[in-house]
Amino acid sequence: MTTSTSPDVDGDIANAGLARHGVQRIEWAAREMPVIRQIRERFKRERPMEGVRVAGCLHVTTETANLMIALKDAGADVRLAASNPLSTQDDVAAALTIEYGIPTYAIKGEDNDTYHQHLRQVLEFNPQLTMDDGADLVALLHTTESDRLEHVVGGTEETTTGVIRLKALAAEGKLRYPIVAVNDADTKHFFDNRYGTGQSTLDGIVRATNVLLAGKTLVVAGYGWCGKGLAMRGAGMGAQVIVTEVDPMRALEAVMDGYRVMPMAEAAREGDIFVTVTGDMNVLDTIAFERMKSGAIMANSGHFDSEINLPALNGMTEAKQQLRDFVEEYTLLDGRRLIVLAEGRLVNLGAAEGHPASVMDMSFANQALSLEYVSQQHQNLEPNVYDVPRDIDDSVAKLKLEAMGIAIDTLTAEQEAYLNSWNLGT
Repeated sequence: MTTSTSPDVDGDIANAGLARHGVQRIEWAAREMPVIRQIRERFKRERPMEGVRVAGCLHVTTETANLMIALKDAGADVRLAASNPLSTQDDVAAALTIEYGIPTYAIKGEDNDTYHQHLRQVLEFNPQLTMDDGADLVALLHTTESDRLEHVVGGTEETTTGVIRLKALAAEGKLRYPIVAVNDADTKHFFDNRYGTGQSTLDGIVRATNVLLAGKTLVVAGYGWCGKGLAMRGAGMGAQVIVTEVDPMRALEAVMDGYRVMPMAEAAREGDIFVTVTGDMNVLDTIAFERMKSGAIMANSGHFDSEINLPALNGMTEAKQQLRDFVEEYTLLDGRRLIVLAEGRLVNLGAAEGHPASVMDMSFANQALSLEYVSQQHQNLEPNVYDVPRDIDDSVAKLKLEAMGIAIDTLTAEQEAYLNSWNLGT
């Protein structure tokens, strides 16, 4: 990759001196992102988003950097803020700002006030398109920054939690511009949520604690695509997996996949490690804290830090101490000690590096192509939440297969005719 130095570019980063190291890591991730590379090459030639202002609120990682660079190569004027106070990689933020000329407002460990200030800063140049991971930019644009809405024509949303928020906003008739739910693309949730979250969550837990997963009882709260991947990877590393669910179909699926399923109040007595991946709030609550064994470890891999009820846990706590980086021990009034990782925030990004680049390659390919689509088709779209167009999803899968050197069959004309007829039977 080539870089361009723009020392006078705006941004708020922790340490400009980390920029060169950030470039090295961004280029390393690019090796595992062949789909984005192919899209970037086309973007360079065609410049399909020339002059379009794009505000991003995403995890500031090496993979995100490759997406932002591709959008800049498409001609877009891009700004980036973090979508979580703990998910920023400071060397990547420095590289984007200093070496690639992409203003980035993100510092790992920033407080909530700074986090929200950074969100406001990426909206100051009146973007035409938004990229969200959790819908925080959209929320600001529909509340305190609503005067900027007149410039916005469309956007994308990366994660399940954000899509839930957007659909609620749309259901109330209050969503003001069209947004493509990148999270719901097959090449996103089948792979990013299942294989990415499954691996990166366990990576975060192991990096933070160095615990052996084999022989432990792992309680997975939620059996959506993230929960499926987490349960699969946990079992593969020798853990005994318990799944908790509120959805009867998903609970039945977990049983059929070979896992024990029970209410959290029961699982709390057995678990050694608890991980929440639901997108909801207070999934681990007082009744679970009261029943957990001393030494139980709690982590969250849902987008917001609402899944572990930390205010309730604090109310039951006599003392707290930091045992290791991202490992906090709560000593309860009855003497039991419970462990919370990464402040209850995303453990895979708080205590590790997030998803592998090869998985994010597909997710961010969907982001890039969906943004291109919205920038060109927004006049034909009502304010609503839209699926990723099927041809975009299919093209991402095809590009990924080609990059992996894998060929597949195609239907013959005869087979096509058969599948599209009604009168060819027995």
